[in-house]
Amino acid sequence: MPDDSGALRARQRTGTGIGLLLVLVLGAALLIALPGDDGPDDDGACRALTVGPWKADDGLTAEFARYGDDPGRTDDWTGGDGTHSVRLPDGRVLWLFSDTYLGPVHGPPNPHGESYAWRDPTTPLVRNSAVLMRDGRLESTLPAPLFADPAPNQWRWPVAARVEPRSPGSSEQVVRVLLWVRTAGQSPWIYGVPTATEVATLSLPGLRLESIVEVLDQRRVADPSRRVLFGTTLVEEDGWTYVFGGDDGRPASRPVSHAYAARVPQGRLADPAAWQYWSGSAWVPRARPRPVLGDGRRKGVGSAFTVVRDGGTYVLFTMAAGPKGLTSVASYWACSPAGPWHGPGKEFSPPLPAGQVAAYNPQAHPVLSGDGRLVLSYDVNWLEMTGAADRLSRNVSLYRPRFVSLRLAAVR
Repeated sequence: MPDDSGALRARQRTGTGIGLLLVLVLGAALLIALPGDDGPDDDGACRALTVGPWKADDGLTAEFARYGDDPGRTDDWTGGDGTHSVRLPDGRVLWLFSDTYLGPVHGPPNPHGESYAWRDPTTPLVRNSAVLMRDGRLESTLPAPLFADPAPNQWRWPVAARVEPRSPGSSEQVVRVLLWVRTAGQSPWIYGVPTATEVATLSLPGLRLESIVEVLDQRRVADPSRRVLFGTTLVEEDGWTYVFGGDDGRPASRPVSHAYAARVPQGRLADPAAWQYWSGSAWVPRARPRPVLGDGRRKGVGSAFTVVRDGGTYVLFTMAAGPKGLTSVASYWACSPAGPWHGPGKEFSPPLPAGQVAAYNPQAHPVLSGDGRLVLSYDVNWLEMTGAADRLSRNVSLYRPRFVSLRLAAVR
């Protein structure tokens, strides 16, 4: 899904286009209300927050491994990145992924004699997929790809999603899914050239794709590194859905990307005319958005990141700037979506499997969080371009989400 240091250029994917931007692609974000270490902030006051105690969530990680390795499944999800989730009204959780492997997985040893579950290296890759979970157990994969390519040499990556009224005041609910459209390009645009933000509408409870609407076309922005794609994070607050996005900083010029913010009245995510963008001083329609975070050097984000809300404080998680962005998650805090954002603050390095691999795309999952505990996922991929596709096939555990849980703590 969705480059922030020279070292990350080694992440170039093969022609199959594996995953979101491995280079500090932080990957996609959800604003949620969570109590911090000191308990709920009932008065809504803003206070400086950072990463508190954290630990690996082995149970969730194992559930995706179980589902992906199930030998009884021949056409379901076996690996993917760009991990996002949304709870449906009937209690199910819809998981959305970008580049995805389908097909059977074989038990160890692999053809190289290694003790890894593996898939055939000719297994096709689709640009997006969706998996349903019920009561903490993954059950089924929807027909993939869920969102067809808009045109030759273009594709759609799903990012954040939410359930909202079909229209303001309506009793009927639908699922809105933000989509990033990218167009095949040459280096340095090996992950595709940013093209547009769209919103898809899925029916409930059947999850039938009803429509896809373009809300922000970026093709007229001449410099692809200045194009902004929205939807890496959503939050409902006071009748508004706040939507965050990012541009694609190139390692040669900007080690990190800028974050942007928009807002939409509840029930109107699929209405381009209803979108308002932060201009630097106000929320305005149809304006060139201005960054809310990022100096292009030490401060900033990847093109996918996540934000949570604790009382009156917003906390943003992203891969760290520079080489540490291969392994470490950093945080920022602010008193409003538009900032000013303070940080980077405390960092942490989630567990990684052995080998030349990197973490990217940290995402918050409010549907799994509670009691002061925040669940974050992160994606894992092989760093080197040479042999990357083979590595992901000979060890299927690499290209799957992993999870941690953490608590927020006051900045000391």
